[in-house]
Amino acid sequence: MTNALSTLLETRDWLLADGATGTNLFNMGLSSGDAPELWNVEETDKIRALYKGAVDAGSDIFLTNTFGGNASRLKLHDAQNRVHELNKAGAALGREVADAAGRPVIVAGSVGPTGDIMAPMGSLTHETAVEMFHEQAEGLKAGGADVLWLETISAPEEYAAAAEAFALADMPWCGTMSFDTAGRTMMGVTSANMVKMVGKLANPPLSFGANCGVGASDLLRTVLGFASQGSDLPLIAKGNAGIPKYHDGHIHYDGTPELMADYACLARDCGATIIGGCCGTTPEHLVKMRAALETHPKGERPGLDQITAVLGGFSSAQDGTEAGAAPPPRRRRRRRPA
Repeated sequence: MTNALSTLLETRDWLLADGATGTNLFNMGLSSGDAPELWNVEETDKIRALYKGAVDAGSDIFLTNTFGGNASRLKLHDAQNRVHELNKAGAALGREVADAAGRPVIVAGSVGPTGDIMAPMGSLTHETAVEMFHEQAEGLKAGGADVLWLETISAPEEYAAAAEAFALADMPWCGTMSFDTAGRTMMGVTSANMVKMVGKLANPPLSFGANCGVGASDLLRTVLGFASQGSDLPLIAKGNAGIPKYHDGHIHYDGTPELMADYACLARDCGATIIGGCCGTTPEHLVKMRAALETHPKGERPGLDQITAVLGGFSSAQDGTEAGAAPPPRRRRRRRPA
């Protein structure tokens, strides 16, 4: 399938994605517990500013403000009947900003988890999950998204349901999972498991990888795990800007722009092609990341000692793929990325 992202991937060795959505919206006045997706119609200038901030900082790809734009998530705000409207609006604002950029910029329609547990452990059936993801995908498509971007997924069953839904929408897609439990997702998936899962999908993504999780060090250890499996698909790295710290009633991430610049270069050296930030990553971080990627040549694949020396230690001794490593107990999914 020829599309804007695959065309750009053919001409570039790396692409810079965007940073955090939640962090930047909170900085604009979003209150905790509010639905960010409602701002796609109620605070359009702020959403344009969110997107433009990433583009002006040098991002080649930015995600739409639609992470929680499925019916299950929006039901928490009595907006389950507004899925198509809110997703279309979020993508249309992105299309407007990208078209004015003066260079190729990809509008990626963000699709987060449903927030429900899939059968047989939970009540969400495969068919219902496909229906929800398809409804959201059609809204993003109508708004002009270039590609769909599944993110922060924990369960392989939900990843597969989204892949099926995106085929129904006839849209190219990328997909990341969040590895935040000793190198595994909350539902027990390791980096090696993900590579095998992606390889078996009838509708595979253009690119896959990891986002969010714990810190940048942990995420790059996961990217090394992907690379060791030898997949031909481009890898995605969207790590958090350091570690979250609670200060004066708010969560702050301690990763400086300089640290994220080092992370960006290490991510490329680890094998990632699409490199961005997640929680805590602002346009200031992205500017430094872009400059570092443009001025530092690609290096050898780093070892774990080199990653920790630059970015800090891992949150766990194991990455989940060691022989005999037991999976963690399954639990409910994480909150939306900040």
